[in-house]
Amino acid sequence: MVEALSGALDQARAASLIGLDRAATAQVLRELDAMASRLAELTATVLRHGAEVQVEESDGSTSTATWWAHHTHTTRAAAHRQMALAEALGRFDLLRDALAAGATNVEQAGVVVRALDDLPDDLDPDLAARAEAHLVGLCADFDAKALRVLGRHVLAVIAPEIGEAHEARLLEAEERRAHERTRLTTTRDGQGLVHGRFTIPELHAAMLDKALQALTWADHDPARRDLTTPQQAGHAFCDLLERLSEKDVPTVGGTGATVVVTMTLETLQGGLASASLDNGDRLSAATARRLACEAGIIPAVLGGHSEVLDLGRRRRYHSRAQRIAIAHRDKHCQWTGCDAPPSRCHVHHTTPWSHGGPTTTDQGRLYCSRHHHRIHQQLERTRRLRE
Repeated sequence: MVEALSGALDQARAASLIGLDRAATAQVLRELDAMASRLAELTATVLRHGAEVQVEESDGSTSTATWWAHHTHTTRAAAHRQMALAEALGRFDLLRDALAAGATNVEQAGVVVRALDDLPDDLDPDLAARAEAHLVGLCADFDAKALRVLGRHVLAVIAPEIGEAHEARLLEAEERRAHERTRLTTTRDGQGLVHGRFTIPELHAAMLDKALQALTWADHDPARRDLTTPQQAGHAFCDLLERLSEKDVPTVGGTGATVVVTMTLETLQGGLASASLDNGDRLSAATARRLACEAGIIPAVLGGHSEVLDLGRRRRYHSRAQRIAIAHRDKHCQWTGCDAPPSRCHVHHTTPWSHGGPTTTDQGRLYCSRHHHRIHQQLERTRRLRE
């Protein structure tokens, strides 16, 4: 049979596709996909037989999966996944028959196996069989991603009296596992970038996704439209961090989680000297001036001999009442063509605070973070031209 299949594939490889129209091509592709599933089931059957006859003993491998990985040049992880599916198909007859008939694919079969293995160990065999039949039937209409969700609810469908309790136990176990595995690590590369990696529960991932999507979709900057999706998400994440207020996090050791930017008076008023954060990182003068104009960032302004001239007096920022009045007057970001609502805007001093501008409603204007940044870039260019 294997020789016959090999010969048939040789003939197919040599066949011409001339004359194969659109409809016929679609049909052939669907049939090839079904054949791939059928061949995967056959391979799984022979793999199980290989485990029975201990094929690994032919070269001293430690297991059938290890032997399979070595002789097919696949990774051990992939070989073990194939072996696990092969063993599972030996336990689930309906699923095996569906794969052998090309009615399901390998990806769907893997999801169904995981859903069935998650059922209670003491589940009545008749209910287990009904669950398998239900999931196999769903393979005709749903892909593997949808099946993962449906598999979680399979007992609620076939046995509602016990399904809810089972689903609750699964969710509790998942949440407990997610809590235990939650991690976040960051590494500075010494060139102005910090690289990070995190693992968080699905709930918090959904919250982060929603926030990043809102900040991305609200962006009216044409320059960002050409960025890739990961780049847009990265900029949105930076916007999200800049919007955090010290009121949103607990106070520890007598101080809130407020970033302190230290700079000289000359830097604040337009000099080129860099500024520093309270963790030792350095900032350009232009970025320091922009941050010094935004709420949530406290500037520590130094004069001669490093004496502290200002520590971000609160009268420097517009009060809640002033912000409400300015929002009522401006309605949205005051940059031409931008309609970002007040909730996504900063209050900008028309006359820079560092140059004596008062913190009043008359001197305050709403600008979204993007355009607030641009205003400071324009001020920076103007200062350089004057020099």
